[in-house]
Amino acid sequence: MAILITKLLSQADIESCLSFPTSSLGPLPFQEGHSLDMNVHDQSGQEWIFSCTIQRNDSVGQFLSVGWLEFVRHKNLAVNDEVIFVEEALENQAVRSCRIKIQVKRKIRLFGNDIWADV
Repeated sequence: MAILITKLLSQADIESCLSFPTSSLGPLPFQEGHSLDMNVHDQSGQEWIFSCTIQRNDSVGQFLSVGWLEFVRHKNLAVNDEVIFVEEALENQAVRSCRIKIQVKRKIRLFGNDIWADV
């Protein structure tokens, strides 16, 4: 597995859309205004389809906007939860392929120590 990107969630991420500067994603074959659907699987194996659009903002520059509010509500995500997108190789198929998994972690305090637990 390879980590594609991680982010601590902001208020805007859980109320509006998840966003990443495109510079943090490496070269994308898309330009401003292009859209795509991203199929991801959560830790239970459930598939989610996030609609994504490349947008531009004067203060941030070009960014990927991810529509994922149904996922946010279903998982009851909160500010400062960490979202991790991971590329997972699928080895048991005739054609080698991969899929994107999403992991969400929340910092909790347990016996005086901070730990990150799966959401």
